[in-house]
Formats: sequence, structure tokens, C-alpha cells
Amino acid sequence: MSVHARMPALYIGHGAPMLLDDALWTSQLENIASSIAKPKAILIVSAHWESEPITLSNPGANTPLVYDFSGFDRKFYEMTYNSPDATELAKTVSKLMPTTEPIHQSSRGLDHGAWVPLKVMYPSVDIPVLQMSMPTDDPIRLMELGKRLQPLRDEGVLIIGSGFLTHGLRYLREWRVDAEAPSWSSDFDAWASQALESGDVDSLAKFKELAPGMPYAHPTVEHFTPLFVTLGASQIIDAPPTTLIDGYFMGLSKRSILVN
Repeated sequence: MSVHARMPALYIGHGAPMLLDDALWTSQLENIASSIAKPKAILIVSAHWESEPITLSNPGANTPLVYDFSGFDRKFYEMTYNSPDATELAKTVSKLMPTTEPIHQSSRGLDHGAWVPLKVMYPSVDIPVLQMSMPTDDPIRLMELGKRLQPLRDEGVLIIGSGFLTHGLRYLREWRVDAEAPSWSSDFDAWASQALESGDVDSLAKFKELAPGMPYAHPTVEHFTPLFVTLGASQIIDAPPTTLIDGYFMGLSKRSILVN
């Protein structure tokens, strides 16, 4: 891969497919994409693919989508995102891994944690996209993974961790876009925001024990843990990131960040 502008790394909230119909959220994601250099390629880790050993999605052109949701409007099951061939990126990613942690290749397509935000951010579908499975929920191991991926940023690759800062769906009581955030969601969001602003990665890594609002904010942790891949890919892991999006959707925190 040729020399390219150094890219940042992102952690974004992707939500459900219906977020594609939310004018505020889509405009916020569009603003993120327009505020950074256009990437040469994208490597994305989504909450919706937990698999060990580390596995890559199908790198071929026009990779199919995974419609890993149910009960939504038919239009969401007919959407496409025919991204270009990402074989070179797959080769480069594989070379970054130690021999003790080989990369596995699969024929899996992009799940909605990847294609939903990318449809908004890069609608021209002219950037190679590769998805990587999340092999663990251990924050330390995920930050180590992010650190290994950091060289990709100098080659124009945008690294994205895709989740949702709070995701206690089963505990929501009001199913309105503008619903007030439950205390477990707002308390967790405030805690995480403060920890990020102060570069307190150690506390973030111990969120299960330290964060207010647990376990309600994350009954399962896969929507929070992509954050640690993003943090690991930063130049200075405890440097305060830039908050790109805050606020709530149905009471869940949309907080999204950029690290340099």
C-alpha cells in the first residue's frame, strides 16, 4: 500500500438499521466523514462479530451483507453496500499479527455494525472495507490488538470500532427516539466521558467493576469493548480523544470519539 495521509481511529455508535432514518444521527456521521481525510481503506471491528481466533470478512469486491436483525422494515433487508476489493488490506493486516496469533479468512459478509454507519459516512461505496472479528472481551488484549493495527493508519487506513456506549436494551422502558436517558445510561456515559477526557485508560479497562450503571448499561459488553481497539490504535493511548457525537438515542448514549 502506498504512502497516504495518516488517518485517525474512531469509535462510533452504530445502533440499529432504523438509525438510517434518523436525520440527526445521519447528519452527525456525515459530518465525521467530511471532517477527516478520505481513507484509502477501512478496517472495522463491530460489536456483532465476536469470534476467536481473529477472523477477517470476505475481502472480495461486492462482499455481501449480513442482515443480522429482525422485525424491521423490509427495505433494510434489501440494502446493499458493494465495496471494492480489499484483498491487499487483508494481506497487510495478516502481516501485522504475530505468529502466535494468525489471522483466519472467512467468506462472511459485513454485518450491520459495519454497513449501516458506512452507508451514511461513505455512500459512494468506493473505499475497500474489511471487517475483523473481536476475539475477546478483555480490554487489555483488545488494546494490544489495536496497537498492532496502528501502522495501518500511516497507510491511509481508517480503523473503526463500532458499538454503542450504552446498550441496555432490555432495561429500556420508553421506546421513543427522544426518550430521557435512564440514570444507568446517563451515569455510565458521564463516567466514561470523564475517564476518556482524563486519559484514564486503566479505569476504562475495569469498567465492569468501576462504572456506575453496570450491569444495566451493558448486560453484555460487546458494544463497549470495540472502544479498546480504537484506544489501542492511538498514538498515545492515554491522550484525551475528541468527542465527535454525544447525546442519546432512545436513552442510550451515542457518544462517539476520534483518537490521533
